[in-house]
Amino acid sequence: MTAIQWSDGAPIYRQLKDRVIAMMLDGLLKPGDALPSVRQVAAEYQLNPITVSRAYQELADEALVEKRRGLGMYVTEEAAKKLLGSERDRFLREEWPLVLERIQRLGLSTQELLEPARNGGDA
Repeated sequence: MTAIQWSDGAPIYRQLKDRVIAMMLDGLLKPGDALPSVRQVAAEYQLNPITVSRAYQELADEALVEKRRGLGMYVTEEAAKKLLGSERDRFLREEWPLVLERIQRLGLSTQELLEPARNGGDA
């Protein structure tokens, strides 16, 4: 895992869980990959092991990781597909309406929105 900046806006276990989910979506953690141990994460980020365990337990409850007795937690085969679907739904439900509202407020056209993508991301 990489350096993490914890914010005061959400519980740390939730932020850790979201970071692991982002790593799955980005392909940094693939199906069958082991998560770092609770002790390792707790030591690396100076967290209470209970905080790390709670994040991992929520991932397990959502069937994104599975506990292998004596071995640790592993990313499940269906995690990426499940996450992509739920993250798309969440984006469309929670984030897209705000983006769309801002686009409309700024009076941006489809042409203007697509132009940076056509130029390789340079505006």
